[in-house]
Amino acid sequence: MLEPGSLAPDFDLPRTGGGTLRLSDLRGRKVVLYFYPRDNTPGCTTESVGFSARLGDFDAAGATVIGISKDNLASHDRFVARHDLTVTLVSDADATTCEDYGVWVEKKMYGKTFMGIERATFLIDAEGRIARAWRKVKVPGHVEAVLEAVRES
Repeated sequence: MLEPGSLAPDFDLPRTGGGTLRLSDLRGRKVVLYFYPRDNTPGCTTESVGFSARLGDFDAAGATVIGISKDNLASHDRFVARHDLTVTLVSDADATTCEDYGVWVEKKMYGKTFMGIERATFLIDAEGRIARAWRKVKVPGHVEAVLEAVRES
């Protein structure tokens, strides 16, 4: 499990808006990396809309916000268009990055067990190290808590 001070695992993934996004290319800037289970579901929508609404505040505090799920880019593009999202979303279709961050976990729902993304957020410092991690995130108040942590770091 990643702990504060650990080097954040690098990735190079397809992004909304075209091209790819490599985490190491953002060195020198703080990064808020939030993992969410699925596009267009209630909690994921609320979280992504919340990060989008406060994107200017994150930028002013020196942080780039990136959302990541296994959904493909076509799904991400529909999600962005439907909810006017302004955050960058990346697609981790094979869950490699999710595994690297320890968020690809066994889940249970309605008596069935399956693998899925645990909602989690990582604050990565300008040197590319984990500054803070939120696991098993509850959406209400989360964006504000992350913004406060960014401002304090």
